[in-house]
Amino acid sequence: MASDYNEGLEDIQSENNDLESTPATYEVITYPADFTLEGLVSKFKKGTMTVPGFQRNYVWNIKQASRLIESFLLGLPVPAIFLFTDDINNEQLVIDGQQRLISVVYFFDGYFGEQDSNGRRKVFKLTGLNENSPYYNKSYADLEDSDQAAFNKLNDSVLRAFVIKQITPNGNTSVYHIFERLNTGGTQLVGQEIRNCVYHGSFNNLLCELNKYDNWRKIFGSIPNHKRQKDVELILRFFSFYENGHNYERPIKDFMSNFMRDNQHINLEKARTFEQIFKGTCDNVVAFLGEKPFHIWSGLNVAVFDSTFTVLAKHGFKDDLKKRFESLKQDESFVKGVRGATADDSVVELRMVLAKHYLVD
Repeated sequence: MASDYNEGLEDIQSENNDLESTPATYEVITYPADFTLEGLVSKFKKGTMTVPGFQRNYVWNIKQASRLIESFLLGLPVPAIFLFTDDINNEQLVIDGQQRLISVVYFFDGYFGEQDSNGRRKVFKLTGLNENSPYYNKSYADLEDSDQAAFNKLNDSVLRAFVIKQITPNGNTSVYHIFERLNTGGTQLVGQEIRNCVYHGSFNNLLCELNKYDNWRKIFGSIPNHKRQKDVELILRFFSFYENGHNYERPIKDFMSNFMRDNQHINLEKARTFEQIFKGTCDNVVAFLGEKPFHIWSGLNVAVFDSTFTVLAKHGFKDDLKKRFESLKQDESFVKGVRGATADDSVVELRMVLAKHYLVD
């Protein structure tokens, strides 16, 4: 996972170790809840139950979805879904089982999938069943018109859910780790992909927009977006250190997740400030240091990036910055701090101090 996740970036053992770090201790309760399909669809359409990352993760075809609906009609067991109670946003997040839930929503809605480029949607008729099945090629409306008993049975069918609620500490930080360990669809989500799902909102939208900025693409060193959103994560990493670096605690993934949670619904004024800081720093980095300045050895070194980029954003740019930057890269303590096998708080503080010493003082 680490090599795929860090594709295009220098492999740093301490960063890889951080990906596998043990999360904090949580008090979490889990309890079963039985929802009728009619009730689930209602909750989804009212927005009190949401599927984070739905736009990129629904992958079932109509035959798979049809067989699920047939299972309910036949009274066959269907695996449970997992919901996380987000008291902050007053919603339940579907952290496992979204293929099942969205398939049910589509069937009740009468259409399979989203609109095509011409604004059309495919009518959802049960497909791929045995032709002798009484439900073959039936839509939700067909059941209501021709088989009231089956229609009522489907509406009243129960899909069990396991509801997860974080008790301590306050907040919903455990959802990142639950999502990381529980999601089962295809390639497992990692890092920023999970935050994109869990902490969707105006701040996440800002990060995605800033990721398109031309000079940032030159700094990152790749015009196409990183397939595992590592480029977006580096922008979050910068803002986390810029705003809250004095409170840094390992692991870095929780440090970033907490910052993203706290700024999930960032207001317009702060978003504009963040945008100006980030774009201005990108412009000056390219002007003074050129393209791909943090590709020091074999790829972009995230530790060199966060220390240098953060210090420059806070303290400005000197005329002889390029010479200063070359001196920083020769400092043995700095090199050890950005390439070593450990990344404790003191190492992070050291590389920030050294960057300020060489680049600003």
